[in-house]
Amino acid sequence: MTGADPGLFGPESVTWQLHGDPVMWIAGVRALYLQALHPRAVRGVMQNSDFRRDAWGRLMRTADFVGTTTYGTTEAAERAGARVRKIHRMLTATDPDTGERYGVDEPALLMWVHCAEIDSYLQVARRSGFRLTDAEADRYVAEHRQSARLVGLDPVAVPGNRAEMAAYFEKVHPDLAAGPEAREVDDFLLRPPTHPLLVPAREVLWRRVAHLAYASLPPYAHELYGRPAPAPATVTRQLRLAGILLRRIPARVRWQLPPKHILRAMARLGPDARPAPYKLGR
Repeated sequence: MTGADPGLFGPESVTWQLHGDPVMWIAGVRALYLQALHPRAVRGVMQNSDFRRDAWGRLMRTADFVGTTTYGTTEAAERAGARVRKIHRMLTATDPDTGERYGVDEPALLMWVHCAEIDSYLQVARRSGFRLTDAEADRYVAEHRQSARLVGLDPVAVPGNRAEMAAYFEKVHPDLAAGPEAREVDDFLLRPPTHPLLVPAREVLWRRVAHLAYASLPPYAHELYGRPAPAPATVTRQLRLAGILLRRIPARVRWQLPPKHILRAMARLGPDARPAPYKLGR
């Protein structure tokens, strides 16, 4: 549709194609596991929200933010970013060991949350069979300097390719630990509160998602949590199978889930804006 606003990324971006893939839900859970290993960052979450009571709400709000910034108008994305920055400015956390009080919008904490999320999306997508060249993977990381800016980071300081992302994780590694808050996140992800009638579904479906998300973490994360995972090649095979099964669900069915970001983007920009992996590399 001529003249319609493509948003921050637009239909030609790697982000537009990748974020429409159903394995993003597994990637989102991996991101939570990884983010929880930064004690200062996860403390900010746990001390400012009832995570155990509202973890689903938090997960859905994160998904809505990603959907809005990926497929919404530029104005909607900027508005979502402003809302996040405003909330973060008002929140603080306390280090129980030192008594230090600090803002949750410290650049180092925002950087960790951002990098853990983008790395999780990229790693899970590629290992599950979503075809990206190395150049496209680098482009994806670079595109998300935009989302980093929205939450209050200086885009120039944010990793812009996979090598810079790897160097960042190497640098921050000594700060990571599986503290009490990480254990609480782990416990929730394995056994989320569920209506008694849904417990069997939780055991059959959700536990598989949580275990696969955990298994896809880097080896140092498994060491910190103290729980082993299958060999990387086995995990990659499991992710590929999950990708095949999830992608068999018709896109139009998946996209009907509220708040229908992709369908609204296609209504705004026309049917050619439909995200699809085959559009990469054209």
